[in-house]
Amino acid sequence: MATATFGAGCFWGVEDGLGRVPGVTATRVGYIGGTSDNPSYEEVCTGRTGHAEAVEVEFDPAQVSYEDLLDVFWRIHDPTTLNRQGADRGTQYRSAIFFHSPEQRTAAEASLAEAEQSGRFPRKIVTEITPAASFFEAEDYHQKYLQKMSRAQRF
Repeated sequence: MATATFGAGCFWGVEDGLGRVPGVTATRVGYIGGTSDNPSYEEVCTGRTGHAEAVEVEFDPAQVSYEDLLDVFWRIHDPTTLNRQGADRGTQYRSAIFFHSPEQRTAAEASLAEAEQSGRFPRKIVTEITPAASFFEAEDYHQKYLQKMSRAQRF
């Protein structure tokens, strides 16, 4: 198994999108890239901790490549809006790829260059590519949030 970590706005939709990819064996949402240990959702929402809402993805490289996950990453959010996705604003909603190895860094940089050259995006991409740091799992009610809401609406 391998791990990938992405920030692309509110982690609920990002988790749902990446969790549907064949070969992804687990996801968890949380906070990464900040200055404090074990922050709460409320603390991260202030924008003062420096954390991004992110999704940690466990995947089987025999079934899905890191490059395939990067392709999904570019499709599920707008990487051209600095510290914002839709109505969500703040540094916690930044577009970021947190790499776990030199190979992931190289792949992420190549993928970003390809995305910029593709003409898919009307503005410059502002996605940061940075080493993965400590990942702090979000509160239980955030995990698989959209799946929980979908099930609740069926009843």
